[in-house]
Amino acid sequence: MKGVVLLITGTAEFVLNNACCSNRVLLIRREKVMLGGRRETALMKKDGGKSRIASAIFVGILLGCVFAFFYPDGFFVLSSTPLSRRRVAASDPEVITSSCESSERINLLKSEFVAASEKNAELKRQVKELTEKLRFAEQGKDNAQKQVMVLGKQQKAGPFGTVKALRTNPAVVPNESVNPKLAKLLEKVAVNHEIIVTLANSNVKDMLEVWFTNIKRVGIPNYLVFALDEEIYNLCLANGVPVYKKDVEEINEDKNFESIARTGGNHAVSGLKFRILREFLQMGYSVLLSDVDIVYLQNPFEHLYRDSDVESMTDGHNNMTAYGYNDVFDEPEMGWARYAHTMRIWVYNSGFFYIRPTIPSIELLDRVAGRLARENAWDQAVFNEELFYPSHPGYEGLHASRRTMDHYMFMNSKVLFKTVRKDSQLRKLKPVVIHVNYHPDKLWRMKAVVEYYVNGKQDALDPFPDGSS
Repeated sequence: MKGVVLLITGTAEFVLNNACCSNRVLLIRREKVMLGGRRETALMKKDGGKSRIASAIFVGILLGCVFAFFYPDGFFVLSSTPLSRRRVAASDPEVITSSCESSERINLLKSEFVAASEKNAELKRQVKELTEKLRFAEQGKDNAQKQVMVLGKQQKAGPFGTVKALRTNPAVVPNESVNPKLAKLLEKVAVNHEIIVTLANSNVKDMLEVWFTNIKRVGIPNYLVFALDEEIYNLCLANGVPVYKKDVEEINEDKNFESIARTGGNHAVSGLKFRILREFLQMGYSVLLSDVDIVYLQNPFEHLYRDSDVESMTDGHNNMTAYGYNDVFDEPEMGWARYAHTMRIWVYNSGFFYIRPTIPSIELLDRVAGRLARENAWDQAVFNEELFYPSHPGYEGLHASRRTMDHYMFMNSKVLFKTVRKDSQLRKLKPVVIHVNYHPDKLWRMKAVVEYYVNGKQDALDPFPDGSS
């Protein structure tokens, strides 16, 4: 009988194990089966009925299958959940502490990542700048040689004292498409692709009349008034003066031009000329730019050298200031090295200069016009800075050749009123032009110049002071 009981018990265990029941269920089933076994044993002892044993085995197997089907994870699986929760609850303070430490660590890592990203971006920017500088350096390394190749074939240097460099640059290829209307007018007025140009609005009407009256008297045919308003345009037409005025469509495209043209003072109009002159140069014309406060006594085209990109009147009043001099700076505290030698020259006058149609000349106009559009500056100061400043770190100078005009032939009013009129020999000179640039009473001094040099009135210049009254 024990063997039968063991058989039933083993059968129950086999069924329950295949049904994936928990250990606790297995023990309970064992107890129930063993109790049943004992009962059956007692009955078998009494009755000896084998059919009941078979029935018990069948019932055990059946119950095992039912429990396996409905409770695949075990009959008492829910009892383990509270235990796990109790374990988690017991460790809650540690978990919270660990969570806070993790958050702080994450924030720290985030901040370090942001800082590293910013530093990386800065390094990338520096690398990019250095790469660009290196590229430009490579491009400029043979730049001088390339420019020489453009100008012509390489030449051997001659004997000592015989070498002469080019004084100017080749002219650009003319492009009349930039302003066909102006191009047609210049074909009629210009002589040898040279022309005198002045800009004028109604603010300088009286001076303009003195200006073109004396040009006509001298017999200069190639000159042009760039009229900035209708009144000046009509004045020129009435007096047979070559004149050009922008169309309404052209003016509407540039509101800044319109405001300066109509109401601009002397300096504002003077700054505008650098933009206007560009078209003349692009079309292949050399221009003698002239302010209206100039009296013409001879034809200036007969006194030009034409060996430089820019040939300009000077604001200097003697040989030193006009053509340059060695200015010694004294600094006693330096002891043995107290004397420092400097080179000085007075500025070119941006109201009267001859400019040839070369690339450096056009670059000069672009530089000056660009700076005047961005800065509140005097056009003459900018004109000279761009023309004279050499290349240095952070700045590439303009490579334009230049010549200073004879300060007695192309005379400014300081030379006339401070020096020439007081010197008996210099009074006999006949200048090419006189520019009343140093004095505000321009119209009256212009008329006095005409009286003295044209009409022969010897005391015409006497009433005026050397400077401003």
